[in-house]
Amino acid sequence: MTTMSQSSKPGFDAYAATYDDALHRGVSLSGARKEFFAEARVAWLRHRLGPQAAGLGTIMDYGCGIGAGIPFLCDLLAPRDVIGVDISSTSLDIARHSLAGRAVRFGRPADMAPEGNVQLAFSNGTFHHIPPAERPAVLRYLYQAVAPGGWLAIWENNPWNPGTRLVMSRIPFDHDAVKVSAPALARLVRTAGFQVQRVDFLFVFPHALKFLRPLESRLVRLPLGAQYLVLARKPVP
Repeated sequence: MTTMSQSSKPGFDAYAATYDDALHRGVSLSGARKEFFAEARVAWLRHRLGPQAAGLGTIMDYGCGIGAGIPFLCDLLAPRDVIGVDISSTSLDIARHSLAGRAVRFGRPADMAPEGNVQLAFSNGTFHHIPPAERPAVLRYLYQAVAPGGWLAIWENNPWNPGTRLVMSRIPFDHDAVKVSAPALARLVRTAGFQVQRVDFLFVFPHALKFLRPLESRLVRLPLGAQYLVLARKPVP
């Protein structure tokens, strides 16, 4: 979740120790805990990948921050290993400590040269922290990291959702965010060489209306949800 531009943004080191608390203060407006969203994102991705979700070798969590989403990637997708990448050294230190014993490697982008062997590159809430001018370079990095036929899954906050804007206004490290719409991000992903498979919007109903959540699978094509998924694939030569 921490910004993953190739340039340094030391400010995120200052938020690393209080990241969970700050994020919880923001998402608590929905009535749900952050873990609900983290698990639901990976569960929806598994659903979209279908049979191809089985047997993923290496997953890269790009913008992993303190690693809060990695247990869900491990438990729901069961990859051979996970690579956590982030520019915040302090966040990575926390992730290494909290996920000791997991098959996870951590590093900064400059130290993790892409090898073209990643079956799934996953990113959540990262691109709104990357300066727009640097986003194409980040996507080139991801393109080089992903194996031919591999997947790219980017979750981002939907700027068209008023609840999303309110939540972000309550999170200190989102105050300088530059939001990106689903069509704009999909265009960037295509320009990088990926083939966009679909764009889904999720998290329409807050906790108070959770009885309506079974309807969300019918609404994913409408730009209503608090977050959206751009799911793309690297073509096979």
